[in-house]
Amino acid sequence: MGKFPVGNAPCSWGTLEFEGLGAEQVPWDRMMDELAETGYSGMELGDWGYLPVEPGALTRELARRSLTMLGAFVPVAFRDEARHAEGEEAALRTAHLLASVAGRTAPFLVLADENGSDSVRTGNAGRVKPEMGLSAAEWQVFARGVERVAAAVKRETGLATVFHHHCAGFVETPEEIRRLLELTSPELVGLVFDTGHFVYASGGRPAAEGLELYGDRVWYMHFKDCHPGVAAQARAEGWDYFQAVRHGLFCELGRGNVDFASVVKWLEARGYAHYVLVEQDVLPGMGAPKESARRNRGYLKTLGL
Repeated sequence: MGKFPVGNAPCSWGTLEFEGLGAEQVPWDRMMDELAETGYSGMELGDWGYLPVEPGALTRELARRSLTMLGAFVPVAFRDEARHAEGEEAALRTAHLLASVAGRTAPFLVLADENGSDSVRTGNAGRVKPEMGLSAAEWQVFARGVERVAAAVKRETGLATVFHHHCAGFVETPEEIRRLLELTSPELVGLVFDTGHFVYASGGRPAAEGLELYGDRVWYMHFKDCHPGVAAQARAEGWDYFQAVRHGLFCELGRGNVDFASVVKWLEARGYAHYVLVEQDVLPGMGAPKESARRNRGYLKTLGL
């Protein structure tokens, strides 16, 4: 095993949390087989209902492939206080499943905004201006909702919660990430740092610079690359988030402008001891996910992972 164990996620096979993408998903058992066959030892849950959600069945499927469950992504419309309760319910349902199938590595409950649901944020992903963000009052509502859900997850399951900054949501830019962390308790809420989303949202700033900004709040890592040519074209032509992804914004690792060697160096210096999770977000039907997963794993081996 390298410096950090490495996982992959259903989103690398085109299984994303967005509705209406209009193509057939890769069957879950094939996805799990391919993930294991290409050299990964951990995975995330993906959309609720994509993998089996009966604890015994999911445990058996993971064990058959010697896979560890690392976490699950739960989007919540935190800007709307009236939807916090349903968000808490969805998060607890997911957290209970995660806790029931946990191995030696405790999984994270991964919270996020309801990304892709606001037309302004979706249409301007990667080039968001401050005036497109939350008001001071909305920030309070948003952060209160994140803390509410994280506290419930910790109380009922003992699992830790990390927030996923994400393009096409209201926590995208470096400043928005900083603001959320300021407004939430470090005892309750950590950050899953996504290298590709940070680089695209920040206009190309180095991922290691972002890690330095958030320091001890980084509890979990998503390794994603960002193609600078696609990013530049998306900005020049005004593509929305989904257009950019469809054109290959999140390319195979080592083919974009994320300096993963510097990221690994930062993690080592910080004593990071958890998994890193590869995410090559593609839309359903794009590319050859198994071969991309194999090449991504090979690239990480060149970094000692």
